[in-house]
Amino acid sequence: MKKTMVVLFVAAAGLWWLAGCGDGRDGAPQKGSGAAKTPEVPAPLDPNAKPYPLKTCLVSGEELGKMGEPYRLTYKGQEVKLCCKGCEKDFNKDPEKHLQKIAAAAGK
Repeated sequence: MKKTMVVLFVAAAGLWWLAGCGDGRDGAPQKGSGAAKTPEVPAPLDPNAKPYPLKTCLVSGEELGKMGEPYRLTYKGQEVKLCCKGCEKDFNKDPEKHLQKIAAAAGK
């Protein structure tokens, strides 16, 4: 029984790791595309936005840059960086909750 639980845990952890939180962008050319994808240019941000102070994704906590160029947006005058576009949906569910992490980091 114990051995079965360990195997199931390892399998689940492996699937979680493979799935990641991203939107599938890994920088590799897509099969059948014939050419490598050109890197996405970050969307223009509000030049008056407060700079993003963290080195991690505001939603997942992942280190920025591990999954490619961070996904950037501006919310209420604050620059926000996410590890991937997939985290934007979770950010938009409760942006104020996530912005508290920035406020906490600024208060240190």
